[in-house]
Amino acid sequence: MKKSILLLALFATIIFTGCAQKKVAINVNKELSFAAKQYENMLATHQDLTQFPQSTKPNGDMYNRTSEWWCSGFFGGSLWYLYEFTKDDKWKVAADKWTTALDKEKYNTTTHDLGFMLYCPYGNGYRLTNNEAYVEPMLTGAKSLATRFDPKYGLIKSWDKHADCEYPVIIDNMMNLEFLFWAAKKSGDKKLYDIAITHADNTLKHHFRDDFSSYHVVCYLPETKVFRKKTHQGAADSSAWARGQAWALYGYTLMYRETKDEKYLKQAEGIANFVIKHPNLPADKVPYWDFDAPNIPNEERDASAAAVFASAFLELSVYSKSNKKQYFTIAEQMLTSLASPAYTAKLNENNNFILKHSVGHKPGKSEINTPIVYADYYYLEALLRYKKITKQ
Repeated sequence: MKKSILLLALFATIIFTGCAQKKVAINVNKELSFAAKQYENMLATHQDLTQFPQSTKPNGDMYNRTSEWWCSGFFGGSLWYLYEFTKDDKWKVAADKWTTALDKEKYNTTTHDLGFMLYCPYGNGYRLTNNEAYVEPMLTGAKSLATRFDPKYGLIKSWDKHADCEYPVIIDNMMNLEFLFWAAKKSGDKKLYDIAITHADNTLKHHFRDDFSSYHVVCYLPETKVFRKKTHQGAADSSAWARGQAWALYGYTLMYRETKDEKYLKQAEGIANFVIKHPNLPADKVPYWDFDAPNIPNEERDASAAAVFASAFLELSVYSKSNKKQYFTIAEQMLTSLASPAYTAKLNENNNFILKHSVGHKPGKSEINTPIVYADYYYLEALLRYKKITKQ
């Protein structure tokens, strides 16, 4: 009898100890606290509100861009994420400065990237503060974005000129639809909602292969006729450029969030399964810059793609009916890798960016194996999403 009681007590102790020792893979507070220290240094070196941090030059110097560059909104957006984490007003003050520095871009009709440029900073600022001064720039910017939609094509035009493409549309454009959904709800303008739906539906029809991988660029003729399918930043027209697949996963996940239309969830899960099962996805889950790059495993990794993927997989894990655990697990694996010394910089290094080893445009010999501002933005977003899900 005593022996049975002792065995039961021992078993209970083992179970209790195992449960007590089980903890989440990532210490989010630690990683976000480090990010805040790194970005304090970034702010100290950036006093000119016309020079937005972008990446590192080949010689190691800081590389800044002006507000009309498509990445200009990510720095302000990252500052808002740090304010969300710290609740310290110094981040709110800094985020407001770098957000309002973009005000003139609300009139910019030459780019499809106004979601990145305006919604990342202004949208997060409004979400966190309800500052009504942020509304007008976003509504004006959404109208500017809508001018790039031509009903004859049924899509938002990405670039004004690209090689022999009359009407080029890139998969990245899916990321700007969230901006239109917000503006439609805020303004009551259903036209903006309809543009987002039409663009997403035509992209779904024409941008994807049977295995759910995406082309980077589709060139259109009127009546939504496809002229050519190609790449610009990927390894080949037939390849799966990693960040493009991440934009696609994120884009159709947000489409499901905004509409609850099951076809978008099905599309997102198809893209997710393509990524998870791909034989060239490395063990640490940080993808090569292109899943079909010709010299794998001697190709650069893309931390920015991993950051976008991680954020998208976390959101998709909330919506999925049958693959929640799988999607959460791969996001956790990606974040664990990104938070490791292999991808996270040391304090005061890396020009004060958080992540190392991103790839912008390898075929164009631009931003190869370097920090890039949008990698930090989506990494911070993913950490905050992970924090919320795991209740840290």
